[in-house]
Amino acid sequence: SAWLHDFDWRKHEAHINSYPQFTTTVTDDDGKDYRIHFAALFSRNKDAIPLMCLHGWPGSFLEFLPIMSLLKEKYSPDTLPYHIIVPSLPGYAFSSPPPLDRDFHLQDVARLFDQLMISLSFNEGYAVQGGELRDVGSKVARVIAATYDNCKAVHINFCIMPEPADPVGQSDELEKKGLERAEQFKKLESAYALLHATKPATIGYVLAANPLSLLAWIGEKFLAWTDQDLPLDVVLESLFTPGVIGAHENPEWYIKKPMGYSYFPMELAPIPKSWVATTGDLVFHRQHQSGGHFAAIERPEVLLKDVEDFLAQCWHH
Repeated sequence: SAWLHDFDWRKHEAHINSYPQFTTTVTDDDGKDYRIHFAALFSRNKDAIPLMCLHGWPGSFLEFLPIMSLLKEKYSPDTLPYHIIVPSLPGYAFSSPPPLDRDFHLQDVARLFDQLMISLSFNEGYAVQGGELRDVGSKVARVIAATYDNCKAVHINFCIMPEPADPVGQSDELEKKGLERAEQFKKLESAYALLHATKPATIGYVLAANPLSLLAWIGEKFLAWTDQDLPLDVVLESLFTPGVIGAHENPEWYIKKPMGYSYFPMELAPIPKSWVATTGDLVFHRQHQSGGHFAAIERPEVLLKDVEDFLAQCWHH
């Protein structure tokens, strides 16, 4: 009823469109062209740090609008210390879908997004921030940081992984509770991911056939995966765009450059600092007492401060 009678899509559309957005063509190594959509705040500050922010599922570029809004309020175009680039993953919003004739992996997305940053003239160095679920955002951020020299630093707020053989230190009580939450998520909340992985066409047809199905499938995640319930309008707005464990602990993608990690206790799988430290050069860590899976929406001020403090500490390019 609220969606049908009370939700003002045109109001939200106008808000979304108030942020600069672009599309560009990125040519992959095989010669195939991909249209990549991105929101951006470009600075006139000659020392601005290029920062690419990556969403995941069931999110979209909309997740980072609250942070972009804070930056617009805090800085002018002349003083903004960052170039903020928020691309839509392939198949999201106005970005081209992945190809149907072959598998499309994290490495493919990472390669396209590195090329995107180069095409924007950030080939002398950029930082990347990624979060969310099992999930594309944090994992693409990791692959970019581990693979491409153009990426100079990475900050993540999600690092799902099994327990390492040799953790760097001990878990505190909050982290132990987080591991219990991760186990509960694995047992009771992860079936959707198996369906996505094994029967994508089935669930795709169901969600495309009925908007209420889409609301039920995605809306429940925005309610169950947050520390506190988000406003209903935020959940409904997020239905606009969405069209494996194994990355973070992969030694191939160990990060040999500055890495930051923010811990939010109501994340789906809050991973202890001692585990995360086995996956890269962890130079920045901050543990929070509240916040869940959608940190960029739930705690935009907190996440932004973490990223700003991390870059202030490690960016010496």
